[in-house]
Amino acid sequence: MRRGKITRRADFEIEPDEVLLDASNLPSFDTDQFQGRIIAPIEKRSLSIFAIGFVLVLIVLIGEAFHLQVSQGSELQARSENNRLEQSIIFAERGVVLDRNGEVLVGNIQDEDSFAKREYASPGFGHLLGYVSYPKKDKAGYWYSTEIEGVAGLEAVFDDRVQGENGLVLIETNALGEESSSETVLKPLTGENLQLTIDANIQKSLHTHIKTLADQIPFEGGSGIIMDVNTGEILALTNYPEYNPNILASGEDRDTIVSYQNDARKPYLNRAVSGLFTPGSVVKPLVAIAALEEKVVGINNTFLSTGQISIPNPYFPDQPTIFRDWKVHGYVNVVRALAVSSNVFFYIVGGGYEGQEGLGIDTISKWFKDFGLGEPTGIQFASEEKGFIPTPAWKEEAYNEDWRVGDTYYTAIGQYAVQVTPLQMVRAVAAIANGGALVTPTIIAGEFGTDKKVNFSEESRDIVVSGMREAVNNSEVGTARGLKNNHVSVAAKTGTAQVGSGNKFHNAWVEGFFPAENPKYAFVVVMDRGPSSNLIGAVSVMRNVIEDMANSSPQYFVVD
Repeated sequence: MRRGKITRRADFEIEPDEVLLDASNLPSFDTDQFQGRIIAPIEKRSLSIFAIGFVLVLIVLIGEAFHLQVSQGSELQARSENNRLEQSIIFAERGVVLDRNGEVLVGNIQDEDSFAKREYASPGFGHLLGYVSYPKKDKAGYWYSTEIEGVAGLEAVFDDRVQGENGLVLIETNALGEESSSETVLKPLTGENLQLTIDANIQKSLHTHIKTLADQIPFEGGSGIIMDVNTGEILALTNYPEYNPNILASGEDRDTIVSYQNDARKPYLNRAVSGLFTPGSVVKPLVAIAALEEKVVGINNTFLSTGQISIPNPYFPDQPTIFRDWKVHGYVNVVRALAVSSNVFFYIVGGGYEGQEGLGIDTISKWFKDFGLGEPTGIQFASEEKGFIPTPAWKEEAYNEDWRVGDTYYTAIGQYAVQVTPLQMVRAVAAIANGGALVTPTIIAGEFGTDKKVNFSEESRDIVVSGMREAVNNSEVGTARGLKNNHVSVAAKTGTAQVGSGNKFHNAWVEGFFPAENPKYAFVVVMDRGPSSNLIGAVSVMRNVIEDMANSSPQYFVVD
């Protein structure tokens, strides 16, 4: 068959419908000459489906573009900014803490970290100042705790005042993560500085002498306070043993921290405000005030101390109950009884004896509470223990036993179940010194609490002060004669409280004020749980402190 002549178009352009192939015909044609490739045109249906698909894809793309640019435009822009802007904290410095003379007790030192670390005066200031915890970051270097926070002492109580406020800086980075610029958008605010009423030199002296005596005897520990009798301003408040705030704040010396936790002497205990002690004879000036005010005795009433009194036993007449004095004192009135610390005198005025009326436990409890025993003092920087004054109702509930006169005797000399804090006792003796104002102790300069009033006459006050001065000035029998010195007149009262199983231990107390003729400062020292055989007590501590004050701070001895 003769083939027809093939006519070629001049432009030999291939139309779109000429590109479909029939693969089965390819071997019969010269593919190099493009023979056999033109088979059939594309159907209109196929083109319609293709067009519809194209339009749908275009609609989806336009919709997504709208969503990204319009609906989420602001959010994505912020994300983009965050990808090139980093936030960095500028840690605020805490306020410094100063003593009354401007000496820095808590300062700031720049550390290799981004924040300033606290530097504490030590030793002698641990429980007073407390310590902080520092900001923390994870292994990746991100801060998950951004505040320097007070943990104990005034650092915790006044945390909101000394803390300050952190600042913020924005750092711009390029695509490689390199810093290109930075801008501080929030400046840090330094915390408030605090000026205390504490005199650092007196604080150090008091702590040194308490520590020396405690280690020498030994006592389990000790505490001391010196306070302005008119304002409640505390010149010194210290404890031994104590912790080192620098060690606890840093947390690096794990061995020392563990030793604190395992120390039976309780270095974490703030004995001055949270330690409960049997007071012994330091309550006798309060009982004397009560006895004078309640007209149980007067200045001329005397009782014979033969070294004991005997109370008949109704169940065993041949076995009377004996209440002993620590020594035979002969005839004593209230002044002499305070000077020599006669137990017999205070047994009698407390519970009565052989026709002599006594105060009774209800009246004793009432006066103890009037002087602030058994209640917090209101000091700002630490949580306080209330203490305890025993009553017949308490004994009935606790032991299902009746109250006996012997319980009253022992309560009147500060034994039995009486529990007080050193801060309560310094506040009580200050009330005697100033004529009846029960001041609120304070450690912040210029900040004072509300006073309460203990109602007693100036005559009763003068009689009791005479007894306390005699305890110092009577070189033969005065129990506080170790406080007689050439620098300042002192009125004082000692106490020895038996504690522990079999009375193997005792708490050694001294309280008082100076100058005796015009009191300005009250003091209390308690040495905790020493051997009963020991004769060196708290008087020796206060005597050494007075000598130190005469050299470094004689202005406190000036009589106005």
